[in-house]
Amino acid sequence: MATLTELKCAVRETLESRGVLGQLKARIRAEVFSALDDQREPRPPLSHENLLINELIREYLEFNKYGYTASVLTAESGQPEVPLDREFLANELKVTEDASSKCVPLLYSMVSHFMNSSDDSGKAFLRGASLPASTLTSNKVP
Repeated sequence: MATLTELKCAVRETLESRGVLGQLKARIRAEVFSALDDQREPRPPLSHENLLINELIREYLEFNKYGYTASVLTAESGQPEVPLDREFLANELKVTEDASSKCVPLLYSMVSHFMNSSDDSGKAFLRGASLPASTLTSNKVP
């Protein structure tokens, strides 16, 4: 007859080998976050830039089967439950895609573009975004 410790180890190993243990842990974290989330404190309005950034991240997370992480992002950020249309997102970012790039998240294609583009300096020049003041002040660390 197996001891309680042996039984715990066998159950843990079985859940790990099936890939379920990580999903359970992620689900528990998401539920704990949901229970602790203070709905009384209003969130700052979701800027257009944040909406696009969150959507790029959500597309990446869902592509990689990080569903629980994506659900926490959606809940915490106030992102709409229904994902933005891929074509709309590409148009907003002024991105033109070919057939192969449509098979992966836009974030992959954008990173690949910057890593593989060769200009004179080897670096891209980035300008600061024009974010609303409420976004800048709400993201400061106390």
